Amino acid sequence: MNTIKIDRKNCKLVAHAGHGLETENTIAGFIAAGNRDYYAIETDMHVTKDKKFVILHNDNMLAISGVDKVVKDSTLEELQAIPIYDKYDGTFRSDLRVPEVSEYIKICKKYEKVAVLEIKAKLTDEDAENLTELFKKYEYLEKAIFISFKWDNLVRVRKFAPDCKVQFLTGGEMVFTDEFLDKVAANKFDLDIHVWTTTKEVIEKNAPKRH
Repeated sequence: MNTIKIDRKNCKLVAHAGHGLETENTIAGFIAAGNRDYYAIETDMHVTKDKKFVILHNDNMLAISGVDKVVKDSTLEELQAIPIYDKYDGTFRSDLRVPEVSEYIKICKKYEKVAVLEIKAKLTDEDAENLTELFKKYEYLEKAIFISFKWDNLVRVRKFAPDCKVQFLTGGEMVFTDEFLDKVAANKFDLDIHVWTTTKEVIEKNAPKRH
């Protein structure tokens, strides 16, 4: 099973939470995506009680394991002791556990994929510094894009990595006012624009005067 063949012209395909062949946000999913023709691998990040960066979509293990365990109130060891459901039959596999961000970075680097990291948790300055230092440790900061619905997360990441790529996530009800776009431009943020708000009028009105 490979990436669907489409006439993508200059579009770049991103593997959302890994590859659909495997359970989302797992090592198996990232490796499957790495072996296919994607430009980037996207994933979701939370912070544990012991300040470790882990990968899962929700802030609770319930949906993926049946165990009601809140990430921010749990240690890395506690989370990784909980097996995750296989997406096909709901059984457990010994290789499906909550990954650390460091493992995700190493896979992206090995398969030469851009790392698109959605920061779900609310970061402190300490978190932001440690996160950027982690990417620097693996010499992959320049190949990373940090995205978040939380504006302050991106401000904090930029504080410790002024030249890193960030994208502010917008929803389907977003209204692109001049005031908002001026704020984006002033902070040199890119926008991750929802498909329903990506209109010709928005692009023609705003892109030329800001790039």
